Amino acid sequence: MKPLQCPVTGKTHVPVDLFDPQFIANPYPTYARLREDSPVQRITLENDYPVWLVTRYDDVMALLKDDRVTKVPGKALPADGALPEMPFESIDAMAMLSNHMLMMDPPDHTRIRTLVHKAFTPRHTEQLRPRVQQIADELIDKIIDKGSMDLIDDFAFPLPLTVIAELLGIPIEHHEMFRKWSNLLTDGYTTAENLPQVQEATHGFIHYLQQIFTERRANPGNDLISALVAVEETGDRLSEQELLSMVFLLFLAGHETTVNLIGNGMLALLQHPAQLQLLREKPELIESAVEEMLRYDASVATSTVRFAMEDIAIGGVVIPRGEEIMLMTGAANHDEKKFDQPGVFDITRTDNRHISFGHGIHFCLGAPLARLEGAVAVSTLLRRLPDIKLAVAPETLIRRPSMLIRGVQQLPVVF
Repeated sequence: MKPLQCPVTGKTHVPVDLFDPQFIANPYPTYARLREDSPVQRITLENDYPVWLVTRYDDVMALLKDDRVTKVPGKALPADGALPEMPFESIDAMAMLSNHMLMMDPPDHTRIRTLVHKAFTPRHTEQLRPRVQQIADELIDKIIDKGSMDLIDDFAFPLPLTVIAELLGIPIEHHEMFRKWSNLLTDGYTTAENLPQVQEATHGFIHYLQQIFTERRANPGNDLISALVAVEETGDRLSEQELLSMVFLLFLAGHETTVNLIGNGMLALLQHPAQLQLLREKPELIESAVEEMLRYDASVATSTVRFAMEDIAIGGVVIPRGEEIMLMTGAANHDEKKFDQPGVFDITRTDNRHISFGHGIHFCLGAPLARLEGAVAVSTLLRRLPDIKLAVAPETLIRRPSMLIRGVQQLPVVF
């Protein structure tokens, strides 16, 4: 049978549904087909909204550095002068929380990033190691006598949540409420079905943060929100909307990705007993092990949105001006032309220049913290729970229904 052709490019068309449960469970065979047959392919989402998927490592890297690509939709008008209607993304509350540095170009991006980068430098992050270790041990203390736990709920979620909440100065007593909001706001595009829940979560998060800001203006503390509120109060560096968006981004990015780094990383280890045993015997391999976890099954499957400011020829096709580009970093991390045996989980891998944290000016600000938390978390689990193993068959695990975040909803283990 003749392969399907893309009506836009004329190239081979690989069927892709980013929300299909089978794709979410294991996207890597589809990624391989895309890299081979259609490395730059146009698909449509809700309301026939067009998106270009880019899956080869070299192409993804090129576009991450390309100044013809923007994060700001209004700077990338198509030839007819009208942006395609984005599916429900223009609701006022959501727009307010999207005014952060991941949706900005220089000089606004530079101005906003400068305000917080010192809090996430490797040197400053290293100073947090004792506290991260203390949190990890306290979480293990709570469950060690039970003989079992859900590694996500009982460990991978509360560890980075506690760290980022303490950095920002956000009380974590309502962590289940945070988790509900976080899941709704990171699980993908807004649809007609989930719009009411997304609106409720967005308004709830904004109202909660505004209460925190009011309290910090009256009683500033030694935390990042107090520092950002003080800057906003000067009136010339950070607007109220920028403040909301900045804290929203730091809070969600500060724990969401690390939750799934720990979850996906431990799942990979538990499914590869030889690698697990090697790490137990050589704990000094933890840093390279974390890098392999980040590459092998990254917690973020794709970059945040970008738009072509002019027609861009790449991967044998032309992406038209004004259309959205989705850089599939999870696919790029498995590119056979970049990584030797990319489907093999190898914690001793040395040439491991994955792009799970992005590249260029939008390289993940929290990468040093995520790496530290991942290393402390995995090392602590293996040291404190030497007999840890999966409590269920891997194929029964349910992945989060997200096209952005890759992770399991639960990870039952026994020890």
